Amino acid sequence: MQETVYNDIAAALEVRAAQVSAVAQLLAEGATVPFISRYRKEATGSLDEVAVTAIRDRLKKREELDRRREAILKSLEKQGHLTDELRAAVMAADAMNELEDIYLPYRPKRRTRGTIAREKGLEPLAEALFAQEGRDPLELAADYIDAEKGVASADEALAGARDIMAEWVNENAEARAALRRLFAEKATIRSTVAAGKEKEAAKYRDYFDWEEPIAAVPSHRLLAMRRGEKEDFLNLTIAPPEEKALEILRTFFIKAEGPDAGQVEMALTDGYRRLLSRSLETEMRLETKERADDEAIRVFSENLRQLLMAPPLGARRVMGIDPGFRTGCKLVCLDRQGKLVHHDTIYPHFSDEKTARAAETVKALCREFAIEAVAVGNGTAGRETEAFVRGLGLAGVQVVMVNESGASVYSASETARREFPDLDLTFRGAVSIGRRLMDPLSELVKIDPKAIGVGQYQHDVDQAALRSALDDVVVSCVNAVGVDVNRASVELLTYVSGLGPQLAARIVEYRNAHGAFDNRRELLKVPRLGPRAFEQAAGFLRIAGGSHPLDASAVHPERYSLVDAMARDLGCDVADLLADEALRKRIRIQNYVSEEVGLPTLRDIMDELAKPGRDPRQRFEAFAFKEDVHEMGDLTAGMRLPGIVTNVTNFGAFVDVGVHQDGLVHISQLADRFVKNPADVVRVGQRVTVTVLDVDTERRRISLSMKSGGGRPGAARGKTSPAVKASRPKRRDRRNGPQPFHNPFADLLKDRLGGDD
Repeated sequence: MQETVYNDIAAALEVRAAQVSAVAQLLAEGATVPFISRYRKEATGSLDEVAVTAIRDRLKKREELDRRREAILKSLEKQGHLTDELRAAVMAADAMNELEDIYLPYRPKRRTRGTIAREKGLEPLAEALFAQEGRDPLELAADYIDAEKGVASADEALAGARDIMAEWVNENAEARAALRRLFAEKATIRSTVAAGKEKEAAKYRDYFDWEEPIAAVPSHRLLAMRRGEKEDFLNLTIAPPEEKALEILRTFFIKAEGPDAGQVEMALTDGYRRLLSRSLETEMRLETKERADDEAIRVFSENLRQLLMAPPLGARRVMGIDPGFRTGCKLVCLDRQGKLVHHDTIYPHFSDEKTARAAETVKALCREFAIEAVAVGNGTAGRETEAFVRGLGLAGVQVVMVNESGASVYSASETARREFPDLDLTFRGAVSIGRRLMDPLSELVKIDPKAIGVGQYQHDVDQAALRSALDDVVVSCVNAVGVDVNRASVELLTYVSGLGPQLAARIVEYRNAHGAFDNRRELLKVPRLGPRAFEQAAGFLRIAGGSHPLDASAVHPERYSLVDAMARDLGCDVADLLADEALRKRIRIQNYVSEEVGLPTLRDIMDELAKPGRDPRQRFEAFAFKEDVHEMGDLTAGMRLPGIVTNVTNFGAFVDVGVHQDGLVHISQLADRFVKNPADVVRVGQRVTVTVLDVDTERRRISLSMKSGGGRPGAARGKTSPAVKASRPKRRDRRNGPQPFHNPFADLLKDRLGGDD
């Protein structure tokens, strides 16, 4: 059975069954995805994180299926329905809906019209009619008239029999499978406005009369419609052409053309409309919701990865500024380890006197704390504050705008209170801004990923699935970069392979009590950190300047003896190998292949010897917005200006151009060529040059283009190419005629802000 499971997963993922088996065994032993993909390449055939994660997820789904299978078998046995044939069918089912179809006729039911008819003794009549032998239904029904049982006439008897047959139609596994295929291939989703809600539902006006094939509806549109339905503004239906569905059912259940067959026809029509269509619509709703969730979560995860892997400035003395007008700018000074050394409030946007005082304060603090860079949050008054700091002419000091999304969430978090129990939360945000410049990954792991604002409809998707996927991304990024165990916070250590919050806290407690770790082996002295956790975590933890030179690298301690052997064979020590490229070139890695260690691991070791603990992130490069553009009013159609991608969605990318309102580059304006997936062209944090197409100050919308020719002003208002128009789903609005294509600005902005404000 298990071998079959491995073969099925291998076929679906286009890998070998032996690779799936190896991953399954390692996961069962407690190994993590980063550890498996990095340090067990020989076992898995060098599967990467994506493949290992996919195998893990499919194994989990199979476990869920097997648990349900076992529950169904127990239920069938308890009811006395379990036969060898039924057991074989249950064991052969390889999908949840197939399993449920088999179980449906035997599932304990609430009292239905069919059960009421059975209680009246009408099941034999239903069986006689269902046989379709050409007999007269009224003659058959006459024998079942019984006032005491509540059957007053032949018509009542026939109605009860039809109720029973309708349930047979609904519970037939083959018919359900055929209709399920019809729903998947031909069903249409239709959205209409709820009666009397036209004014209240204005933000959903694009969906007041909307229809398109369910197989083609994109994730963001489905989630938008479902949100409208949840808020009681829209009514949704999902159904294929009814006559096509009834035609399929006739092939299963109509065997003749006699009068009794007419009763069966009536029963299957009722069974479809009252039972089957509703059941399959519910299934289709769940299936398409899951599909839309998966896509939205994929987009969010990829955006989060790009944000977490943003280039760090590194260990610098940084001034962090959380800008503001009325309440002033909260200012903090941090040392090279990110420790807070000073905090203050300045008012550069009030009177000339306060502006001059703020300038003197910033200059004095830069001198006192030898500030090397200033990080300015990109929120309210961000551009004005950036211009103020740049105007001070601070020699040798970089001034950088920093995305402050989620900083306020951090400020009020338990993590921030634990770090700065006596510091006002308004200053905690400035600390977060400053540290983000130094190392985005280390700081952003302290914030709930959903608060960072790089997704689409994140509040509408399955929250458990979202949390799991985002945690996977954070774990992947943290372990890809590696963690300095002597500087890392509890939050950062929590995501290291094999640790978790409790062991992370114990490591920090041990470090605080005994000082910095001198070598990786010392980690085994941490209470409750045993050999298994050490095996999983050690390769991802770095110790700079420790007693063993390899402790600063990604070489796992289990392979130190192998590197020692290489050094011994060359007549040198490990430190010499790290320092001398000529020595490394003399190593013939084929000589060190063994049953446990193959060429993939040996190549990784050689890479690490060349660049110990290398950071996979790109080098930091400062970015500056156009100097004379600060507000939406400064923008004009045709203007070319630099920007930073802040969010990537299925319908395009949002770009910050420095005016406190992100602009949208619609997917049709991302490139001179056709773009199917925006992620193929842009990523979060990417520096781009855009052209302004249109500015709507009233609705605070900016339409941008990344095309080399700058796009065409007006394109955002529906002037798209025939090819793009032809690809769009059709909308019918008999009241007002053709409507413009859905502009997702309002829904997405509401989603990113977490409300209507």
